[in-house]
Amino acid sequence: MARDYYEILGVGKDAGTEQIKRAYRKLARELHPDVNPDEQARQRFQDVSDAYEVLTDPQKRQVVDLGGDPLDSNSGTGGGARGGDPFAGAGFGGLGDIMDAFFGGAAGAAGGRGQRSRVQTGADALIRMQLTLDECATGVSRELAVDTAIACSTCDASGCEPGTKPERCDTCGGIGAVQNVQRSFLGQVVTQRPCPVCRGTGEVIPDPCRQCGGDGRVRARRTVTARVPAGVADGMRVRLAGQGEVGPGGGAAGDLYVEVDELPHEIFSREGADLHCTVQVPMTAASLGTTVLLETLDGVEEIRVEPGTQCATVMTLRDRGMPRLRSSGRTDGRGELFVHLDVTTPTRLDARQTELLRELASLRDEEGAEMAANGRAGGLFSRLRGSFGGR
Repeated sequence: MARDYYEILGVGKDAGTEQIKRAYRKLARELHPDVNPDEQARQRFQDVSDAYEVLTDPQKRQVVDLGGDPLDSNSGTGGGARGGDPFAGAGFGGLGDIMDAFFGGAAGAAGGRGQRSRVQTGADALIRMQLTLDECATGVSRELAVDTAIACSTCDASGCEPGTKPERCDTCGGIGAVQNVQRSFLGQVVTQRPCPVCRGTGEVIPDPCRQCGGDGRVRARRTVTARVPAGVADGMRVRLAGQGEVGPGGGAAGDLYVEVDELPHEIFSREGADLHCTVQVPMTAASLGTTVLLETLDGVEEIRVEPGTQCATVMTLRDRGMPRLRSSGRTDGRGELFVHLDVTTPTRLDARQTELLRELASLRDEEGAEMAANGRAGGLFSRLRGSFGGR
């Protein structure tokens, strides 16, 4: 009687190849003789292996769908599958298929490593550039001296002394990798790693260039032009494509990043695109009103301080801040300039000034202090007087 290979694997008749493989891997991990030595598990593992072989072979699967058994010994199609090798009828092509069943194809992926090219892309480089606030506001173009790797002109980046060329590595035979064979419960496991002699390239340089030592590049100082857009801030980086280190063997150069180091300003502090500054206004000027000359990024401007201005008043000057830098490198409007007014009280008064202030305090009935609560009008003592009928 024909075996039901779909039932053995626990899949439906419409199961795809990937579903069949997943079902087989799950059962193989549980039933493999090296994991489960029970005789019944061994027999079950053989049945699961047969089912995997049949259902992954389109021709054999067609026989099953027609009601036959492609591994029936009477039909001569697969009687040898149950011979001395328990893996012979499971459709395994070798150790890679066994590892694929247990680890989902990890072994096969490791074995596909090829040679490494001697020509590699170079690393990125970083240089810092100090800018003032004014330079950050307007943008700047500056010549910078950088020390990076450039292609060796003696060997034309080949790494070989002129007139010579690379040769095949004898250690790995030119494949760029060496193999190590170990025995495990699954049998022989082959691992592969880059050749330590040629470093995975498959080639060695018998006569390295005396100028670059076989690397194909040398270090040199050169000058590049860095164009920094308006609106940059401290810590921002400007990318100069292809201006970094030349790669080994004359590979493409990496990028050069210019990092902005913004110097402190003596007047303004910065928050993004907004600027802040503090202006000290004498008590008398704040009381009577005055005009203050303020030097901004756009020149000197007059600021009108209204009479009765209080300490900590903030005045906003629209579009007097830094340019707003977009991700594209272009500017989109400007920030604001916030002017913080600090009303100062005189600390040294002569006799005449003291007399005048006392006269003013008497006229304004401000000879004493009152405690304000929650910002409401009237002091603490005035409210207490009110609660007791003014007595």
